[in-house]
Amino acid sequence: MKNILVFTLAFFTTFLTANAQEMAVPDTLNGWDVGWVAGLNGSQAAYSNWSQGGINNLAFTGNSAFTATYKKQRFSYIFALNTRYGQTKIEGEGVRKTDDRLSVRNRFLYDLGDERDGDFKLFGNINFRTQFGEGFEYGAESDGSDRLISNFFAPAYFTQNAGMAYVPTENFSLEAGFGLQQTIVSDSAVRQNNRYGVPEGDNLRNEAGLTFAVAYQRSIGTNLNLASSLETFTNLNKAVSSTDVYVTNQFTGKINDFMNASLRLDFIYDDDFSKELQVAQVLSVGVSFILI
Repeated sequence: MKNILVFTLAFFTTFLTANAQEMAVPDTLNGWDVGWVAGLNGSQAAYSNWSQGGINNLAFTGNSAFTATYKKQRFSYIFALNTRYGQTKIEGEGVRKTDDRLSVRNRFLYDLGDERDGDFKLFGNINFRTQFGEGFEYGAESDGSDRLISNFFAPAYFTQNAGMAYVPTENFSLEAGFGLQQTIVSDSAVRQNNRYGVPEGDNLRNEAGLTFAVAYQRSIGTNLNLASSLETFTNLNKAVSSTDVYVTNQFTGKINDFMNASLRLDFIYDDDFSKELQVAQVLSVGVSFILI
């Protein structure tokens, strides 16, 4: 936990020297605004009598981001549905998952200022996240077989939290509050060894705790954008060192009207799953379509 605290401190230091937020409400909005962007990335390689060596493979990743934003006087609401799924087929090893996410976020804000665009707001969030398909730790079993570590609704997380938010610009937000979290592990094979903290013989775990979050986004160059967020959940019945920490960072560069490149770097600390820091890094190039 010491390493994650050092990393979090460094992250905050970087974060607070800048000035946005992943789910922002424009001050000028009056009524509804809807957006939907989808993308597809892929790669293929084939070799025959190739002196440098190589393995035939085919990979693809699809993603979709739908948002609906509403603002009326002091009240605003944001709905966001984000999905990602990717697979790669490697000769001799079959098909393996490379990306998988299903996330639904609902955010309610009420402005406390004298004007409709004040910096301090009451907030309420109702969020859900899981994945679509099976996830494995490859070759992890004693006989060399793959170990199932996740599945659809295994785990799934429902969170509800409310508190005070500081939103000085459309690009930055900081919030703290009180929250509830339900962890569902519907697959009995995934629940083995008390994985994800769900009690043995049960498929649901309830927690109450304190929440903290920071979100930031900005253009950092021509056709290059950075979006980052940090969220924490501290169970009131556990030590502070067991705080769950979720960090996401995505750099997106626009190549032309249809093509873009992105680098995603995510960190998770959740000692119900592992005492070690979880890291995911994905670099991709593909096409994107603005559907709405």
